Amino acid sequence: MVEILRNFEQMAAKLSPMPSVCIGLAVILAGLIVWLGGLGFRKLLPAIAGAIGGGILGFFITGRYTFTGLLAAAACVAAIIYERVFFIILAAALAAVLGFALLASPYIEQANGLKEVCAQMPLQRWAIIAGLAILFTIAGLLLWRLTSALCCAVLGTLLISAGMILLLLNKGTTPASSISQKPLFYAAVFAGMTAFGTIVQLLFCQSATEKPIRKKQTDKDKQEHGEEPLGWRNK
Repeated sequence: MVEILRNFEQMAAKLSPMPSVCIGLAVILAGLIVWLGGLGFRKLLPAIAGAIGGGILGFFITGRYTFTGLLAAAACVAAIIYERVFFIILAAALAAVLGFALLASPYIEQANGLKEVCAQMPLQRWAIIAGLAILFTIAGLLLWRLTSALCCAVLGTLLISAGMILLLLNKGTTPASSISQKPLFYAAVFAGMTAFGTIVQLLFCQSATEKPIRKKQTDKDKQEHGEEPLGWRNK
């Protein structure tokens, strides 16, 4: 995981200061919205999260900007068309990517590319990664709202972390070195932010499509009991 952050630092360090700051602030803002309010924007968020998630996945797979952009665009379109399916796939993909980042860390230092890392990893670790993807797929089918909130919280936390790294690099600091010195502390911070974001979304976020459905159901119940829904003159 630390080696992946170091690679990200090296790529981000090539940016000039002004674009780096602008991109960092934009990424942090997007991360805050997704982290705390992603569940309330089910129509808009899939497009944004699809592009971001596809871009992150493309970057981890190849590290090439062209393929990353194409995968981001494809994920954006697919997310708009298949909203529920998208969140389930994104949750499984994030679980697999985070699991791979953690389990592949010991092999990244010894390899020169992703293919070598994959070749060196034992089958037991691949089984764990596959198990995580299957677990979150099942969770998405059975507990879609909870899985969606968790997915948004994780994605938002990742974006905030990436934006903070971009801003800190302009101050001459090395976030990857700091994280490598206190891995448990930063892992706890990441888990805490994810849990907080998930709880906030479950408590306060409600999509616009849920409210009319509940109102219509209430009016229908009143009609079944012989009560007339109150109009504006009767209120």
